[in-house]
Amino acid sequence: RDIDTLKAALSKALEWGLIDTHPIAAVKRVKDQNEQRIRYLSAKEEARLQTALRADTTPDYLRIIVIVAMHSGLRRGELLQLDWSAVNLKARTLTVRAKTAKSSKVRHVPLNTKAAAALRLWRMKTGRRGPVFGLTDIKKSWATLMELAKIENFRFHDLRHHFASKLVMAGVDLNTVRELLGHSDIRMTLRYAHLAPEHKAAAVAMLVGGA
Repeated sequence: RDIDTLKAALSKALEWGLIDTHPIAAVKRVKDQNEQRIRYLSAKEEARLQTALRADTTPDYLRIIVIVAMHSGLRRGELLQLDWSAVNLKARTLTVRAKTAKSSKVRHVPLNTKAAAALRLWRMKTGRRGPVFGLTDIKKSWATLMELAKIENFRFHDLRHHFASKLVMAGVDLNTVRELLGHSDIRMTLRYAHLAPEHKAAAVAMLVGGA
């Protein structure tokens, strides 16, 4: 990512005539293995996170955001830009609008009991109109929460991995997981395929008795 920024700056400098040649124009980005990582919470980590969320020092808004993220797979930006007009608590669904979705496509997300209850509680506390959270960043409060829960190497985005991983391990098919996450390409969702080895075994077992 640093190289991307540097290349963009040098391209602009070349365009403005500040330099004669682009010294790293041919340099290609090395794929970051961390971008492909699948990090989800262990049972003990999840228990510590739940305890930390209930702590008096944890802001109410962060508690709601984390609960909804864990149970919906929404991205941080999608959550922070969420408006009450896109939330239907009666039908237990919310709409990720095209302008906030990474794929630039509208996505309808079902809310389970925990996510719906958290949002219902938050609505009672804050009102029914406008932005749900009205925040632009939660880095500091998230870092404090991770310290309190004694969880290392876990980003907010990993809550999305946690959501998907739990679904796959519970037997949900990958295409359904793809739709819930809003992936436009099934290849993105296939990263979670290794978490469901029993389904591969079941598929092979269907051949028993054949030729």
